[in-house]
Amino acid sequence: MKIALVQQHASPDRQDNVRRGIEAFREASRAGAGLIAFAELGFLRFLPQYPATPDSLAMAEPIPGPTTEIFSDLAREHSVVCVLNLLERNGDYTYDSSPVIDADGRILGIVRMVHIMEGPGFHERGFYRPGDRSSLVFKTRAGNIGVAICYDRHFPEYMRELALQAAEIVVVPQAGAVGEWAEGIFEAELQIAAFQNGYYAALANRVGKEEVNHFAGESYVVDPDGRVIARAPKDRDCILYSDCDLAGMAHSFAKRHFLQDRRPEFYRKLKLLD
Repeated sequence: MKIALVQQHASPDRQDNVRRGIEAFREASRAGAGLIAFAELGFLRFLPQYPATPDSLAMAEPIPGPTTEIFSDLAREHSVVCVLNLLERNGDYTYDSSPVIDADGRILGIVRMVHIMEGPGFHERGFYRPGDRSSLVFKTRAGNIGVAICYDRHFPEYMRELALQAAEIVVVPQAGAVGEWAEGIFEAELQIAAFQNGYYAALANRVGKEEVNHFAGESYVVDPDGRVIARAPKDRDCILYSDCDLAGMAHSFAKRHFLQDRRPEFYRKLKLLD
């Protein structure tokens, strides 16, 4: 199955960002993609570059809402699965949220970022309430799709839970800046997660220089053996395509050994899950 990661810059014009996202969706569909995923807050400037204000929080939208309605219609029209990432408003709270839209246009569920970062250029605790939903993987026409939103990818407990919920492809909507990590670790960390858990991992990163952060791009896809099988360029809008052999996942080392040889009763005894 072919997947597509949309790596595009975000201008201050939200409507233009959505318009270009629609164009990218249609282009990826014509190219044969069965799953299309977007970067973190892909249709907005990266609002947490600055501490939250009433004006910036007013940019949040409900799910279902105007953006999901557009992409649900596209998913249905093209019979393609879609993973977005939005600043969600739910009652009095806002979340960093990824709706998973099936190929018939239905929103199967919403994954909300669980671990919330706070640091220079990433003032996220004023924007996001920690995620509160236990379903992280959804059965779609493109396979079992899990989501690890940006900061969540750094937590091995979270990445293992995706495997325990039978994820076949883990989509990672990312906002990764130039120089944020030591050389090589940006990919290596997700390579290890994919290898240890036996799934594909597909990271869709923001790209472009904004007011505070310069987002790197360099989206990539890792296979269940931990190999990078597709990589997007740095500092350039593009659609990254990759073929994923879901039928071959059963032969991965994690499926044959790691997941079968787990000792959860021993971990609980040692309180390693606390």
